[in-house]
Amino acid sequence: MAIFSTLRLVSRSRTNAPFRSYSSSGQAAAQTQEAMHMVDSRSSAGQTLSETEQVPTVDFADTREAYKSKMTWELVRGLFVYKLCSIDLFVDHHKKLLKWSERFLGPRLFELVMKWTIYGHFVAGENAPGIRPSVRWHAAFGVGSILDYSVEEDLSHEEAERKEMESCVPEAEAKAETGREKQFVAHRRFGDRRENVVSARTFFYADEAKCDQHMETFLHSVKTAAETSDDGFTAIKLTALGRPQFLMMFSEVLVKWRRFFYHLAEEQGLGEKSAMKKHLSLETLQDSLARLGVATRDETGHWLTLIDSDSSGTVDLCEWNQLIDQRTGCSRLLVVPNPKTGTVEPLLQSFTGEEEKQMKRMLQRMHTLITAAVKSRVRLMVDAEQSYFQPAISRLALEMMRQFNHDDAVIFNTYQCYLQEAYDAVTVDLELSRREGWHFGAKLVRGAYMEQERERAMVVGYPDPINPSLESTSHMYHRCLNSILKSIAARGCARVLVASHNEGTMKYTIQRMAELGLRPDGRRVYFGQLLGMCDHISFPLGQAGYPVYKYVPYGPVREVLPYLSRRAQENRGMMRGADLERKLLWTELKRRTLAGNLFYKPLPPPQAPNHHHPNTVTW
Repeated sequence: MAIFSTLRLVSRSRTNAPFRSYSSSGQAAAQTQEAMHMVDSRSSAGQTLSETEQVPTVDFADTREAYKSKMTWELVRGLFVYKLCSIDLFVDHHKKLLKWSERFLGPRLFELVMKWTIYGHFVAGENAPGIRPSVRWHAAFGVGSILDYSVEEDLSHEEAERKEMESCVPEAEAKAETGREKQFVAHRRFGDRRENVVSARTFFYADEAKCDQHMETFLHSVKTAAETSDDGFTAIKLTALGRPQFLMMFSEVLVKWRRFFYHLAEEQGLGEKSAMKKHLSLETLQDSLARLGVATRDETGHWLTLIDSDSSGTVDLCEWNQLIDQRTGCSRLLVVPNPKTGTVEPLLQSFTGEEEKQMKRMLQRMHTLITAAVKSRVRLMVDAEQSYFQPAISRLALEMMRQFNHDDAVIFNTYQCYLQEAYDAVTVDLELSRREGWHFGAKLVRGAYMEQERERAMVVGYPDPINPSLESTSHMYHRCLNSILKSIAARGCARVLVASHNEGTMKYTIQRMAELGLRPDGRRVYFGQLLGMCDHISFPLGQAGYPVYKYVPYGPVREVLPYLSRRAQENRGMMRGADLERKLLWTELKRRTLAGNLFYKPLPPPQAPNHHHPNTVTW
């Protein structure tokens, strides 16, 4: 089980964190409920609202406030870009049009035109000196930055497909049928992971040297964040750091292991309960494992005693997941019954020597990045990816949180709320952080891969992992968010970035913060939107004192064109469904015209919100 021993590379320093293990049915559940009931009766690290304080008013329809940092020509540019992105003819042929424009205008004039239009609207600049004025200008109006070096390799569909298939098929599978689950096996039809994905960068594995280059790119982004902002974030993708094969195989292991737990819970009549309310009886569990041929009662008795530290006689999902860690010495338990064949199968096929080396290098790159981020006082966000990679990505991010989030949330994991399992994933990780005494860090998004995920599930033949409707996804988002907010109010050791362009979600968050007594300047709840989008949400929030951030892409003009292509496609979809942002831009432009203020020159507020000052950050 090479992957589990290798995983320990990223968790060697965990002993510095106070470890408190509780059983689910007794002490843990009781203490969690007690903490939630205490929310209204006590302060959360001095960050709750007093009875005399009022919640700051935020008006998302106030165009003067939303665009007070913009010159009039920037409003005109925004209107032009949004209109352009709503024209099907342009979006469908924009790549050809851009290449033709570059040939016609020449490289220098083409770059200048791009900076005046699409590039200038969605991208902050080419490098650290280039983006520094934009980052600091936004900070003066109460808006921070999440930096993303948005250079993406411009591969053809055929090249992307070939690279994906070569990097996702392990050597053992190339020669024989292994019986792996369909969801976690590469499929040529979906080899180009960029298809039907408009808002996320995509990396394809070439070789180990290319992964090292990606790591250097992320290190550069960490350095830039430290140089340009006193309170910055940077984002990384794990598929850039190694062979995606490992993420697929490890994800399959984790999903099978969790599914085994749910199967055992159903046997004990707990199938309808949520993840953290499934408390397996140890006696019944031992009998089930022996009957299935997994291990004898004596063996499982020893293993289960290790995780049932308070002798409550039950095991929950947090404790069950501990069994997959080699520290318990139960590697033989890493098998699951196959319901179709009735036999017991190993969770994971063995790696070759070279594959194991590649896997170790991937984890080492991740560790190098996080160490650099901590040293530079920059917070790191691990982006979410496709569902067949995501369980492994989340587990690796969790291990890093366990190691580095002792004093504050330095590492943030991303949870996609369009996934049916999102709430269980959030609550299990949140509960583990409470038990072990580290800070939970989450970025909540709705998700970027819905069309691709649904089509893949239908074509390949496995259950659709996505929620059935937009309404159910929004309900899931608010449910996950509410769980985190209640935890913040109860004990303060959690952070959440509400990454959304949905005005209703912003209002819901503000309302719940007020109901739970969470101060806007408490630096527990952050808000995030993309640069060039939803300024009517970001800037009013920032001026009201809420910690809000723009996701700031940067990089050379020509190398960022693949990113701009995705922005054009995403905005076409947005413009078809709603034109609120264009209406607000028009409203502000007309207001300035009627007021004789077309040559408006923005000035930073005399006393800008101080929530981005370095002295307010604890590490």
